Amino acid sequence: MLIPVLVSIAIVAVIVSIFLVIFSGDKSVPKSREKLNSTVQKKGKSAVIKEYEKRLAHDPHNVGALESLGEVYYSDGNWEKVWSIYRTLYDLSTAHIEINVAKTTSRLGVAAFNLGKIDEAINYLLVSTKMDSEVFDTAFYLGRAFEEKGNLEKAIICYKKSKLLSPENIRVCQALGTCLFKGQKYKECLPFLKRVLEEQPDNKEVLYQMAVSMSESGYTDRALKVFVHLRTDPTFGAQCCLEAGRIHEYQKNFSAAVQDYEIGMKLENVPEKISVQILYRCALAYIGLNNMPKALMLLRQIQNMHGHYKDVDTLVARYKEINQNQNLQVYLMSGTSDFVALCRKFIANFFKDSFVKIEDVAIASECVEIICFANNAKWESRVIFRFYRTQTIIGDIYIREFHSKVRDAKCDIGYCVTMGTFSDSAHKYIEGRPIDLIEKDQLIKALKQINMYN
Repeated sequence: MLIPVLVSIAIVAVIVSIFLVIFSGDKSVPKSREKLNSTVQKKGKSAVIKEYEKRLAHDPHNVGALESLGEVYYSDGNWEKVWSIYRTLYDLSTAHIEINVAKTTSRLGVAAFNLGKIDEAINYLLVSTKMDSEVFDTAFYLGRAFEEKGNLEKAIICYKKSKLLSPENIRVCQALGTCLFKGQKYKECLPFLKRVLEEQPDNKEVLYQMAVSMSESGYTDRALKVFVHLRTDPTFGAQCCLEAGRIHEYQKNFSAAVQDYEIGMKLENVPEKISVQILYRCALAYIGLNNMPKALMLLRQIQNMHGHYKDVDTLVARYKEINQNQNLQVYLMSGTSDFVALCRKFIANFFKDSFVKIEDVAIASECVEIICFANNAKWESRVIFRFYRTQTIIGDIYIREFHSKVRDAKCDIGYCVTMGTFSDSAHKYIEGRPIDLIEKDQLIKALKQINMYN
């Protein structure tokens, strides 16, 4: 009974010894990275490299020397050497079972990525991760390779795996946050970008991504503060001026928007695509401030540098005309009180030789209605005017409704005025009805005859 047990123990001991011999490799080579680092510290990196290269000169297939030399070059970031050494180890792996293929393919993939061989990097790293999915470098660089190829979904999966393997790694937080940002997953990327900024508060790239993500996620006020802070940054300043200006425009703070855009115009080396956007938005902000000369100057500047950009040609034609007619500016762009005052002047001028008494003024979102009584020696009438500020085409449905209003108000006639035009069906509808339509050309002519200061 005892003899079989002793025989079994002996057999196990022999097997263990065989495995120890197989996996120990070259006994003269350090068995771990720690020992190798210790050797490097004692002898110096160049001396260690020289020693292992000498061994490889005698035996190019010395696995232990190749692995140790590979470790040195990998730590040093010498990717050409890493690629060469681990490529040799990979070729030898079929004959040398002591070679760790998962590690070898991982190192090959990392080296390939850093050498710009992205497709090869993905292939080697996929092989490695199938053999050992718990290696940080494998997951992280596979994510970087997928991101480089534009496959953001796969890159995000890899970065999330890296995050599990190294939860506090700032490099992973930035990579994951940036990848989610590129994929327009703005709310999801915020915690990772915030974590990076806790460690690197001066990281302008992450700060910019954070601002855009906050803006897209509804945290506009917080985003605006960051955009304003970054307006003079040489890298992100122009884009931040553009973003800050857009937010200020949305808030109807056109003066602040102009300030944002003018800072952007003073920056150097701004890409033309962003530069022309800044000019365009600034012109619109000046229009919002009713500053036609400034707006036209910028619009013409855009025409010179970037012909037929968006609706610039149309805007130049429209606001050139407006710039030459102060009353037209008031009609289209001034506040409600100034607009109503102009409409009253229009009516007074319309019935120039008559006494006009304004009876009622009704202000709606789309128009202003004024009912008046006009009379002179020959006639008298109760009249209703409706003024539209729109420059679009007004259809017959609005004129039908206006006709009802004329009857309900017991007016003798109604005048519908617009800076745009009326549709053919609208013109057809008024035939035989007490309604007259005044369109753009007739209105502009009338506005030129009005003196607002009399």
